[in-house]
Amino acid sequence: MVIVDGNHKAYDYKQSSARIAEILDQPAGQFEEVESLPDRDKLSYTNGFYGWCSAIFVDIRDSSKLTAKYKRPRLAKLYRSFISEMTAVLNSDLFVREVNIVGDCVWATYKTPNKTDIDDVFSVAFTANTLLELLNAQLKKRDYDPLKIGIGVDYGRVLMIKAGYKGSGLNDVVYMGDVVNRAAHLAHKAGRNWQPPIWVGSTFQQNLNDHNRSLLTQRYDMEVGTVFTGYVIHTGMNEWINENFG
Repeated sequence: MVIVDGNHKAYDYKQSSARIAEILDQPAGQFEEVESLPDRDKLSYTNGFYGWCSAIFVDIRDSSKLTAKYKRPRLAKLYRSFISEMTAVLNSDLFVREVNIVGDCVWATYKTPNKTDIDDVFSVAFTANTLLELLNAQLKKRDYDPLKIGIGVDYGRVLMIKAGYKGSGLNDVVYMGDVVNRAAHLAHKAGRNWQPPIWVGSTFQQNLNDHNRSLLTQRYDMEVGTVFTGYVIHTGMNEWINENFG
């Protein structure tokens, strides 16, 4: 989802038709295939990049029930703390490209041209899982019920474009492709019905080192096929949580 501030400008359907034609008639050669995603400042309204990246989605389970459980001030503080610190975790990796917030979901893309970069992204995922323990410890002190989350991670090709209303200042970078869709779907499935909170796609799993692969268990899901799941934590962070909140 792309969210931009509105700035009123009258709509002209004739100009709209011209803009549509301009976009649809752009040559395919302006959409460049790359090994890894470039900086967003290389994007214009007439080009795009198709490259490899990793994606992480973190989604709250049963979030629709929270509005009935908590009054607005408490609900706002709950969401604000979750989004604030999940964004901090997802933004902490050297290879982060974009961090996005869509409702109660926080997701990010990462430039990962090397196999070791994949392990870095996996560490972001299990740090996010450990952050839930910290958040729940803080919530418990304030009489909130614990949250549950699903974390989806995958690696693949994505189309990166600049989209919006040309000349208006209303624009943002949009990521489209199987890796984004699949990571989002994995996050939606993870953490439900006593399932592990981390679900990893097979391509991402194949690029992990031996130790990280050993932390995940292969399973088959009717909707997403072969996946690798686990409850993996940041041990140092978890020890600190136990010492201070146990």
